[in-house]
Amino acid sequence: MLPARRISHCTSRKIYIMHNRKYLLPNIIELNLQAGKPLGVNIYLIDGGTEYLLVDIGLDDTLNEVIDLIREMDFPLSKCKHIVATHADADHVQALAAARDRLRTKTAAHKNAARAIESGDLVETYASISAQNFHIPMPQCKIDVKLKEGDVIKLGKLKVDVWHTPGHTPGQICLKVGNILFSGDNIYKDGCVGVIDAHHGSDIPDFIESLVRIRDDAEIEFLLPSHGPAFRKDHAILQKAIDRLMQYQYMADFGTCAVSWPLQEEWEREILGGQMPQL
Repeated sequence: MLPARRISHCTSRKIYIMHNRKYLLPNIIELNLQAGKPLGVNIYLIDGGTEYLLVDIGLDDTLNEVIDLIREMDFPLSKCKHIVATHADADHVQALAAARDRLRTKTAAHKNAARAIESGDLVETYASISAQNFHIPMPQCKIDVKLKEGDVIKLGKLKVDVWHTPGHTPGQICLKVGNILFSGDNIYKDGCVGVIDAHHGSDIPDFIESLVRIRDDAEIEFLLPSHGPAFRKDHAILQKAIDRLMQYQYMADFGTCAVSWPLQEEWEREILGGQMPQL
């Protein structure tokens, strides 16, 4: 891959050197791979030919670099149809408000994610975790397009299907383009899943349903997650995660995200029955 093709244009402040586009799959560019270095969350550019959209946008600290990459690949900023938020986590959308203004484009997210993004909710977006003394700004951002299950985004020559896949968060979505699924924080290559946390709005039964849906869709061949490398869909990886979450539903480890805690229920029955512990 040649490092550069030609000088595109210059302004009084910056010269943009045009770089070859590193397509991960047909019509798909991942910007960490394009940059050749980590930028944080995975940011995907779906190239529809006459227009494109971005899947997530990352943090404010990397936005300048993201915009430079888009220009250096010779994608006009004016041709960005949407920036789609897979969900409302700050590492995915902190830069959304600034990117919306600079690209003069429309933002899109599920209505359940839109609530946290538009209000700049520090807790639900994970921008503030007081117990760990972690705090970053979370600018409020208008969501122009409220997406829902079954919506179809027409993107040039492509059709992008919207799946609502709650569990990690109430408003998480996946985007499906043919045999490719932009899978958000549902599942990673090592079988881990997005964090499960009550403050986040996590729901383990919903999470299981979302993973089962991904597992059972016969058309999907490639999973493009929000963290870590893209990978071929593997039934065994998904099944292992589903089996693990089935157990999580009944474990005290997950607090109010658990459906129930059988040990506590048994203990209460023994108390009511006048039974003493067998020591």
